[in-house]
Amino acid sequence: MNRLMSCSMMTVLAMLLASPLPALADDEPTIRSLGNRAYPVRPGRLINDSNNKARDNYRAFLDLVSDDPELRAEAMRRLADLELESVEAEQLTSNIDELGGQGYESAVSLFKSLLEAYPDYRRNDTVLYQLARAYEVAGETDAALDTLNELVGRYPETARRDEVEFRRGEMLFLRKRYIEAEEAYLFVVNYGEASRFYEQSLYKLGWSQFKLATHEESLGPFFSLLDRKLGNVDMLASGEALGDLKRADRELVEDTFRVLSISFSYMDGAESISEYFAGRGYPGYSHVVYRNLGELYLEKERYVDAAETYEAFVAHDAEHPQAPLLQVAAIEAYKQGGFAMLVLEAKQNFVERYGMDQPFWLRNDPADNEAVAAHLRSNLTDLAQYSHAEAQRDGKQADYQAAARWYRKFLEYFPDEPDSANTNFLLAEILFESQDYAAATDEYERTAYFYPTHEHSAEAAYAAILAYREHELTMPTEQREAWHQRYLDSGLRFADSYPQHPESGAVLTTIAEDLFAQRQFDLATTVGRAVVSKQPPVDDALARTAWTVIAHSQFDLGQYAAAESSYYSLRPYTPVDDLVAQQEIKDRIASSIYKQGEAARAEGDLETAVALFRRVGEAVPDSDIRKTAEYDAAAALINLQAWDRASSVLEEYRRDYPDSEFADDVTQKLAVSYLESGRATAAAAEFERIAEAANSTEDVRREAWWQAADLYKQSGELLDEERVLELVVIRYPSPLSESIEARYRLLQIAEQNNSSALRTQRLRELIKADADAGAERSDRSRLLAARATLELAEPARQRFADARITQPLADSLERKKNLMEEAVRAYGNAADYGVAEVTTAATYRLGEVYQQFGRDLMESERPADLDELALEQYDLLLEEQAFPFEEQAIELYETNAARSVDGVYDEWVQKSFAALAKLMPGRYAKLERSEDVVTALY
Repeated sequence: MNRLMSCSMMTVLAMLLASPLPALADDEPTIRSLGNRAYPVRPGRLINDSNNKARDNYRAFLDLVSDDPELRAEAMRRLADLELESVEAEQLTSNIDELGGQGYESAVSLFKSLLEAYPDYRRNDTVLYQLARAYEVAGETDAALDTLNELVGRYPETARRDEVEFRRGEMLFLRKRYIEAEEAYLFVVNYGEASRFYEQSLYKLGWSQFKLATHEESLGPFFSLLDRKLGNVDMLASGEALGDLKRADRELVEDTFRVLSISFSYMDGAESISEYFAGRGYPGYSHVVYRNLGELYLEKERYVDAAETYEAFVAHDAEHPQAPLLQVAAIEAYKQGGFAMLVLEAKQNFVERYGMDQPFWLRNDPADNEAVAAHLRSNLTDLAQYSHAEAQRDGKQADYQAAARWYRKFLEYFPDEPDSANTNFLLAEILFESQDYAAATDEYERTAYFYPTHEHSAEAAYAAILAYREHELTMPTEQREAWHQRYLDSGLRFADSYPQHPESGAVLTTIAEDLFAQRQFDLATTVGRAVVSKQPPVDDALARTAWTVIAHSQFDLGQYAAAESSYYSLRPYTPVDDLVAQQEIKDRIASSIYKQGEAARAEGDLETAVALFRRVGEAVPDSDIRKTAEYDAAAALINLQAWDRASSVLEEYRRDYPDSEFADDVTQKLAVSYLESGRATAAAAEFERIAEAANSTEDVRREAWWQAADLYKQSGELLDEERVLELVVIRYPSPLSESIEARYRLLQIAEQNNSSALRTQRLRELIKADADAGAERSDRSRLLAARATLELAEPARQRFADARITQPLADSLERKKNLMEEAVRAYGNAADYGVAEVTTAATYRLGEVYQQFGRDLMESERPADLDELALEQYDLLLEEQAFPFEEQAIELYETNAARSVDGVYDEWVQKSFAALAKLMPGRYAKLERSEDVVTALY
């Protein structure tokens, strides 16, 4: 029996050994070989009969062999592998779209049974690997992952560990379990380059770390991958640097660059790139890293970040072949973002770094960098044009200097460029505009004479002349002569170089203008006459300029008569419809005539001066200077004391120029002229104008009003005099010394006009003015006030004198008494001023009042019914009543008479003596003797 069994086993074993077995070498199907793989479908393909036979043999073997664990385990493993292969092939043949878990149960069951039955089987790591493969192909990825986890847990030293970890990493990554995935990929990376999963693990390790936002850690795997893929790639080669890579590798590299850009964008951008490379060294593809990050920023419209990224590489290695192009990219980024000033700055940096005299060109062959040279030309042109435009707009010296610097750089770097002549011209222009005339002359002449003839040749030659002229104006006097000779030489050179050029006449004209500007008027006149004498004649515009130079030069030389003639010669060349120019010429003619008048006046020939001043208005009636000329003519006539002629001119002046700034002076001059010619009334009116002038001071106004009043008085114009004086006393109550005289004169005028009521009013006003004057009161004001008070008392005295004492006595006597008291008060007020002449008059009048009262009392009407005795007694009674009044009168007369002792012997003192002589003849009858005594006393 045992022998039979042994023979059977040997037979089966031989059959198994003869049967094909699944390959377990490197070409054995793995999880990786299934992932992302296209499976070819061959319709009608039959499962290989050998597979079925092999499975049958293994089943038979398992049925026969039961006591050898090693053989049974090996047979079970091989049978499970064949089951897996068979079912997979069958499903592929049936329907490629149904690669699900159906049919794999047998293989899975066998693998699991094997593991359970033989836990110590030496190849259980392979069994677990195949079981995981079966799960994965069946779509049971969770079971597959668990199985792989079990494999690495139980068999960490398995020969397939790198692949198992890679598969684990892939499954974990898909489940977003990035920390575990990172560990799995990291194992493979640490396993080393011997693993065929090394590069993919580098890539996925970086992605895992990226997903975990550990961007800095992700850089290492990504850059290690790039180092491997690009180690033999010339990243500076012309064309597509990655073109030689296989498509898969190219896509892998491009994706790696992309994720690196994203990582750096999440970090500190270009700064992070530079820091990273500073630690590990700059690879040959470093410029690509900077460029890719910049492009990512551009996609996100982060233009400044993009530009700064490009510039970061340039700052690291400005001489790198790609550095200029990255600088160009920075310029374009700023341009896309609309950052004009940053564009400008970036262009300046480009020129400063990549000018033809910079180290870049020592390291890089110009023949290989024509694009860089083209960008240099373009940027130089842009910078020069920008600075030129800015200088013309704002006039800043810094902009002029910058434009000149860029133009000079262009000419230095590209002297043989077709556009160099034009650039040289622009350089000259900017130097001229910046007032660097000396340098401008050199550049204009170089432009004009050192290049083949071009569109700016003549213009530059002409401009050189202008530059010479302008620079000469800035030079010290002692240096001008030599420079001026160069200027003339340049003009002659132009005429010699371009004899048929239409600017030849213009050059002479320009030289004439220049000489005029330099105040070389004699020479300017000579050159100007050469222009107007030129044959064939120059065009009207040049002739006009030349005649202008001639006339202006003669004018400035003081040759005013010749200038007047030249201005008349200029007029035909001035368009009739150019009203401004025509008027200017007329004004110049007027000025020439006026200047002739000034010259005559300076020589003392006033009559000629007057004639010339007056001729200004005749020649050019609408000239602005006519007003001044007419005024000066009047002034000259006043100096000639031709008062009537002066008045006539001044009257015309006032009529023609009522709003002239000389209006006040005209008024004053007219006042003088009228005074001197005896026209007092007209002169008074002018003084009133002076008083009313807005710019007259108060002192001037007051004096003018007084002068007007005096003149009206002289001419007998009482109404005008009265009007002016009334204004004076109202406007100028102070000083009282003046206003009181005005009031006094108003009293006189009222008297002359026989206006008693007005005179009474004037008297009262005068008295009040004195009374209100306070400290300004004077002897004169008191005198006039006293006289006025005395005069105002006269009507009261007259009313008293006219009143009669009649019967019934009581009424008339009472009235008489009241009138007496009124008169006494009035004269008392006059006497109170203490003015001698008024006091004596008032005292005398008071004596008269008292004497009159006594007399009127004695002469009063007697009662009609009195008999002779009663009448006599009545008369005695009246006499007793009248006596005190007579005594009072005598006392007042004596008071006046006594003033003679003090030297007062006026009319009223004399009258007092006369009254006393009548009242007291015994004492005062001898008049002659009394007068002698008084005279002696006096």
